Amino acid sequence: MSPQTRQADWLTREQQRSWRAFLVGTTLLMERLDRDLREQHRLSLPEYEILVRLSEAEDGRMRMAVLADSMSHSRSRVTHTVGRMETAGLVARDACVSDGRGVEAVLTDEGRAVLEAAAPTHVAGVRRLLVDLVDRDDFAAVGRVFDTVADSLVANNPALDIR
Repeated sequence: MSPQTRQADWLTREQQRSWRAFLVGTTLLMERLDRDLREQHRLSLPEYEILVRLSEAEDGRMRMAVLADSMSHSRSRVTHTVGRMETAGLVARDACVSDGRGVEAVLTDEGRAVLEAAAPTHVAGVRRLLVDLVDRDDFAAVGRVFDTVADSLVANNPALDIR
């Protein structure tokens, strides 16, 4: 063992169990939410997230770089996803309104209609697969835990803070 391994502040058995439950639970939850959107609306969870971000942005527009930062995805991944969405008519790309140098993703009327159709499916999944499985106090505790986590990490990427 290296000196760093020997000096690690290892998780207790209970902490390790909670950590692994978090990893498994979030992975399975995101996969299921993605599958529900794909099966019912032919829309991936990342595409849904892009539509949500654009719907919440002023005039339904966001710079591509800010959009990528807000999703914690690489710019190339978001560019590729937005390209597919543009082909499907859900978004358009346009010169940045404020300075003309950058590129913005713009929510189209078709994209808004798809979002409005898909949102009830997504919310129902979040309720069925998470919110309604636990009591109010436990769910509130999850919110408090991740507010603390987000508060400690968001300074490195403030665009991620969509709370």
